[in-house]
Amino acid sequence: MSADSTALPSALPTATGASPAQSPPLHPSSSTGHIRLTSHAGGFGALPIHWGAATATERGPVVGTTTKRAHRNVIGTHSGSYSVYRALAVAAGALKREHKADLTNTAPTDVIGPYPQWSEPGRIVSLDPWGALVADVFSTELAAGYDIRPTIAITKAHVILPEVIEALQSGRLKADGHFLTTGGAAMVTKAAIEPVWYLPEVARRFGCSETDLRRTLFEETGGMYPELVTRSDLEVFLPPIGGQTLYIFGNPRDLANPEVELTARIHDECNGSDVFGSDICTCRPYLTHAIEECIQGAQRGGVGLIAYSRKEGRALGEVTKFLVYNARKRQVGGDTADQYFARTECVAGVQDMRFQELMPDVFHWLGIQKIHRLVSMSNMKFDAITGSGIEIGERVNIPDALIPADARVEMDAKMAAGYFTPGPVPDAEELKKAKGRGLSE
Repeated sequence: MSADSTALPSALPTATGASPAQSPPLHPSSSTGHIRLTSHAGGFGALPIHWGAATATERGPVVGTTTKRAHRNVIGTHSGSYSVYRALAVAAGALKREHKADLTNTAPTDVIGPYPQWSEPGRIVSLDPWGALVADVFSTELAAGYDIRPTIAITKAHVILPEVIEALQSGRLKADGHFLTTGGAAMVTKAAIEPVWYLPEVARRFGCSETDLRRTLFEETGGMYPELVTRSDLEVFLPPIGGQTLYIFGNPRDLANPEVELTARIHDECNGSDVFGSDICTCRPYLTHAIEECIQGAQRGGVGLIAYSRKEGRALGEVTKFLVYNARKRQVGGDTADQYFARTECVAGVQDMRFQELMPDVFHWLGIQKIHRLVSMSNMKFDAITGSGIEIGERVNIPDALIPADARVEMDAKMAAGYFTPGPVPDAEELKKAKGRGLSE
C-alpha cells in the first residue's frame, strides 16, 4: 500500500447484504485492484499549479484525467456534470479508462488572450484561462506523458433562430453576408467552458474560509470528493456542475478593446423557455432580443457577446422550478407578484442559488474592460460585473411588447426587488393583483 492512500477491497458488500461472492462479476473494464482514497501528497510526479502566474509554464497544467492517477493535481475530473456519464461509459465497457484524447486539428479557431487579467490576483478563480491552449502551451508536458485535456474549446458556427429570421423579414435586421446571412443565420464564434475552481479565492469571493468551503462541499455532495477534506495541498477543484457557452458576434479580439462598442448579455439557462418557448418567464424573448442587439452592434462596427450559463431554475434545478410553478398557481389569491419570491423560498429554502460572484470571471478571460450596452435588468449581475472592475455604460431592458402575459408576475416581482427599469416600479397594491394564468387555463 502506498504511503499516500488508504486501500479498500475492490469488491464491496451489496446494499442487500449479499457477500462479494454473490455479487455480479465486475465488467472486464473494471479495475481488480484496491480502491485508493488519497489522504496526502505522495510526490509521484504530479506537477504543481501556481494559480495566477503570468505564463502557462509558471502556472502549470491542470491534470484532472484518471489515466495516470499519480499525475493528477486537482480534485475531481473533467467534463463537469458529464464526468458521471464518462464513469458510466467505463463501467459499461463502452469506453476504455486508459483512452487519451487525440487533439489533432482541435485547436481554437480564434486565440483568446493572454490578457493582463489572467494573472491579476483574484481576478479569475472559476475557470482555467489557459484551458483552450493546452496542446500548444503544455506540449512539453504532453510529450512527457501527462494526459492534459482542454477545459475550453473554441469554434465557429451559424446560429439560426426564427426570431432572427422574423427580424430580417420585417426589416429590423439587414443581411450583410458577414455577420448575418440572407437566410437569417448569424455567424458567430462560440466557446464552451468547463468550470475550474481555485478554492482559496472561491472561498474569498463568498466570504467564507477555505476550510469551511471544502467541508461544506464535501458534506453537501454526500461525501462525493473526500480529497476536499483530506488533501489540502490540492487547491484546484473541477466541480461536477454545468459550464457555460459563449456566442461572439464579430471579432473576438475586439472584446478586449474598450474603444470598440460591446453589447453583451449574461443569460442563465432556462430549458422550458429557451428551448420550448414556455411563456411563464421572459427568458427566451429576452435572449433572442439580446441576440438581435448583438447582431446590430456588430454591424455598427462593434462586437456582441452572449454568455450562456448552465444554471437551470436559478441553479435550483428544473424539478424545484416546476414545484414552485405549481405552488404559485395554486396559492390562495392566485399567482401574484408579491408572493413570487416567497413561493420559491418555501420550496427551495432560498430565493436564488445562482450567486453571481463567479460570473464576471469569463469577462476577464476575454480581456473585457467595458461593456457599453448590457442587455440585462438584473441588479445582481450588474453589481457583480461592476464590482469586479468592469465599467458598464447603457443598460438595455426587455421591450414590454416581448413580455408574455403569464410572465408579467415575474417581471413585476423582479422590478420591485431592484431590477433595472426605465419605467415605473410596481407598488405594493399592484404586486397583489393576480396576473398569472391558472394551471387549468
